[in-house]
Amino acid sequence: MTDVVVVGIGADGWPGLGEAAREAVAKADVIAGSRRQLSLLPEMPADIVEWPSPLLPALRELLASGKRVCVLASGDPMHHGIGATIAKIIPSVRVIPHPSSVSLACARLGWPVESVTVVSMVGRPLSAVFAPGRRFIVLSEGSGSPAAVAEALQACGYDQSALTVLEQLGGPGERIGPIRDDLDPLNVVAVECVAADPLPIVPGLPDDAYDHDGQLTKREIRAVVMAFLQPNGLLWDVGGGAGSIAIEWMRADRSCRAVTVERDPERAARIAGNAGRLGVPTLKVVTGTAPHALAALDPPDAVFIGGGLTAEGVPETCWQALKPGGRLVATAVTVESETVLARWHKEKGGDLTRLSVSRAAPVGGFTGWRPAMPVTIWSTRKPQDFAT
Repeated sequence: MTDVVVVGIGADGWPGLGEAAREAVAKADVIAGSRRQLSLLPEMPADIVEWPSPLLPALRELLASGKRVCVLASGDPMHHGIGATIAKIIPSVRVIPHPSSVSLACARLGWPVESVTVVSMVGRPLSAVFAPGRRFIVLSEGSGSPAAVAEALQACGYDQSALTVLEQLGGPGERIGPIRDDLDPLNVVAVECVAADPLPIVPGLPDDAYDHDGQLTKREIRAVVMAFLQPNGLLWDVGGGAGSIAIEWMRADRSCRAVTVERDPERAARIAGNAGRLGVPTLKVVTGTAPHALAALDPPDAVFIGGGLTAEGVPETCWQALKPGGRLVATAVTVESETVLARWHKEKGGDLTRLSVSRAAPVGGFTGWRPAMPVTIWSTRKPQDFAT
């Protein structure tokens, strides 16, 4: 059986390794790592393996060699590192961590680690973590990453944010400061988000935060719908319109996911634009007509039906797909769609709520109330023991 140990190494190289880490490297038959990591070691009698691309096939072959293998990783191997990948293949792997670049950056900046959001340039889009007052650290891909972070901040209205580049942390070439032309490829970017016109994280964004053609769940209704939905897990947003429900579902918590289904291609494109601008670019937009467009989707934890209630099979398909214990919320503004809600309420129970919202508007030289169309909301929860 192959004996595998993963050793975290920092920019301080061999001098920065503890006794256990040095012993693991020295006893190895094979030492594997990137060119930069391997260059930090003194001359060793072991076979030296520089990672090829793609990495995974070579990794599996090495881990099955039967030799004593030492794999080098940057910083903490279990934090966005190769350690987690190896642990899936060999659960008994031994890991000797080094302080991660995130820990070192927080130490330099005086930031509590638990208060910081971490995002990788090769992971989810950066705008997904933008929020007023939030601190986050970007794990860079190279010397061009800090400029890419600055561009993303500017595109989303966060151009007043404080941005600090931390290079070669822990090593003799450590530098901390603003973006420069000669940045080292080994860097992380620390950001304190400042928005010129910040939007709240809580549901009920202003209607003008969305690009729309009138097909938009209005602000007050949206806040009530989100309270019924209770964001958690995967949402199906059927009849997306401007995508407001799916977007605010994902904004409520970083772990929330959503799929919005919209039959009109122009509206679908508009939803994608709204999602990117409002910080949830990973929202999945499906252009198609329900219920057919729902067939290939993962089972949802919650469903919102904002359009298509009267189309044959839409409520039935959503109810069947919904996980036991999941919530279903639907809205209606026409007599025909209200009839559907009344029937489903009688059959499945739950709550029926009718909301009427009026907004102040000019009436000549005075101010009066301009009512919007009343909205009926049906909210229910699928029984945990649902089997058919």
